[in-house]
Amino acid sequence: MPQLKKGQRVYLIDEIRGFAILCMVIYHGVYDLLAIFGISFPFFFSPLMNGVRTFFAGTFIFISGTACQFSHNNLKRGAICLGLGLAITLFTALFLPEELIVFGILHMLGISMMLFGLLRPLFQKLHPMVGAAVMLVLFIFTYGVTNGYVGIPYFWEIPLPDFLYSTSYLFPLGFIPAGFYSADYFSLLPWLFLFFMGSFVGVYVKEGRFPAPFYRKHSRFLSFVGRKTLIVYVLHQPVLYGLMSLIALLLPNA
Repeated sequence: MPQLKKGQRVYLIDEIRGFAILCMVIYHGVYDLLAIFGISFPFFFSPLMNGVRTFFAGTFIFISGTACQFSHNNLKRGAICLGLGLAITLFTALFLPEELIVFGILHMLGISMMLFGLLRPLFQKLHPMVGAAVMLVLFIFTYGVTNGYVGIPYFWEIPLPDFLYSTSYLFPLGFIPAGFYSADYFSLLPWLFLFFMGSFVGVYVKEGRFPAPFYRKHSRFLSFVGRKTLIVYVLHQPVLYGLMSLIALLLPNA
């Protein structure tokens, strides 16, 4: 069992996070390609592709929760992340209103980090395995909030009252009012619980309880990208959208 030194990085966390963010970049790149050039590709919007997108986004959220165990100031990290999310909201509202992001993954992660920073003393009183199990149950139970129910999807669904979805202020929690639109949307319910689940697993990762290969560097490139995910996320969409818009302008018949 490896003994982690102070400040030592867990490379597999960086690599998984780097791979997940690259998958997100590719997804957004294809989305921009279809939208800007008017290409018809129905499979891209199929349930299978939506499932793949959700899987990689969930992986990124889980790993972000795990990484919180290695931060000494999650309140500050969360505030920065939320601030960047709000900056993206302002930018898209002013320059890309058709791609407006009201409450995206950065908003959700920023609030999750700050909540973890506040709740960390309480979480430390729970056995990590118990905490992870509870968060998994809560994640599954609230997975259908954006669709109007709680419970076990497709097996035991409890409808939620309509008044929760009639207000314009509860969308961060997953209670989406009629007409709501956000090009990137990750509500606190259920994703906050997946983030917290990752934080409990992170206790074992930090203690060096995972197999030795978990702590070795396997890909320098993925490890680098994984350390710069916030920068990659903030910059990739404006760069991709701007590049493809420029191509569409210069090559109108492309």
